Amino acid sequence: MASSWLPRWFYQLASPRWCYSITGKLIPWFAAIGGLLFVIGLVWGLAFAPSDYQQGNSFRIIYLHVPTAILAQSFYMLMAIAGAIGLIWKMKVADMVAKSVAPLGAALAVLALATGAIWGKPTWGSWWVWDARLTSMLVLLFLYLGVMALNSAIESETTAAKSTAVLALVGLVNIPIIKYSVEWWNTLHQPATFKITEKPAMPAEMWMPLLVMVIALYLVFGLAMMLRLRNEILTRERRAGWVKELLGS
Repeated sequence: MASSWLPRWFYQLASPRWCYSITGKLIPWFAAIGGLLFVIGLVWGLAFAPSDYQQGNSFRIIYLHVPTAILAQSFYMLMAIAGAIGLIWKMKVADMVAKSVAPLGAALAVLALATGAIWGKPTWGSWWVWDARLTSMLVLLFLYLGVMALNSAIESETTAAKSTAVLALVGLVNIPIIKYSVEWWNTLHQPATFKITEKPAMPAEMWMPLLVMVIALYLVFGLAMMLRLRNEILTRERRAGWVKELLGS
């Protein structure tokens, strides 16, 4: 087989039934751990982390703003990768993943922009500025909305999946712009809070609850994605025998 180097689970994902089953096993873990970490991170960040010496307590919006901004970009990459897999390997489940992710990514982009505005008002004196980072995040929201609109406008599921996959892949060019905009241009937005190659600039008692929140939101929105995916699987596979058996019809 030409693609025998790919792991077995990759091919198993092509099976809606297998995907439905494995997500059903993961959901309770994502719900329990994600919910617990969310409460811990939020209380830790909002109530116990020290205030910033320049921004005071207004900086605490970072515990929602940074995780939602990170996830909005991560979910877009997931949507684009799933779309590419659907185009190349014709996997129905990949198309379902891409469709399930889009509304969640749009919600994350809205949250990132809204919390950024709340942060920007006391910091910059304005709810919005046409800063490179903010503008590229707004473009990310429009890309999500474009994918969702295209999905709704095209009746054929196969054609819609191909069209939205192409749009998502083209829109990938915006991700490095978001990430490196603060380095490429003179912007008001501060540099990245987390860098893989560097130690965080803020003290541990401030960045540790932020890290907890990032992990928590990955789990919470991962849970939401799996719930949407399972619903999409049941909708598309409603005529399959295993779905009829599952639903008792």
